[in-house]
Amino acid sequence: MAVSLVGTAANATPPSPGVVGTVIWQKTVGNTDYTLREITLPPHTSTGWHHHDGNLYATVKSGTLSRFGADCQRIGVHPAGSFVFEPAGADNVHIGRNLGDSKIVLDVLYVLPKGSPFSEDEPNPGCDFE
Repeated sequence: MAVSLVGTAANATPPSPGVVGTVIWQKTVGNTDYTLREITLPPHTSTGWHHHDGNLYATVKSGTLSRFGADCQRIGVHPAGSFVFEPAGADNVHIGRNLGDSKIVLDVLYVLPKGSPFSEDEPNPGCDFE
């Protein structure tokens, strides 16, 4: 099942066309949803600005992911084989970008409060890129 990452927040910066997330596995334990997804970002695309209501743990299967924070500064460059941690909370607004010429494939474990969306779209914080 392919699922678009596009959200509905006002003035949000949705993912670029072609960015797709596929649910591989999902389980709810108590008040926590655990979901494993494969995310694919084609060349020269982004996730859009967003935050998460819970922690994310990811591995980069292919490509190189560049992550930027709300201060417009790069917070990480993650080549294939890298581990990525994204902390929960609206104070952790970020964007993932594929600046390269090959697709990025990520395996992402979402650990979210039960019923939470995978991400909460956010407006561009004032950076000169999306």
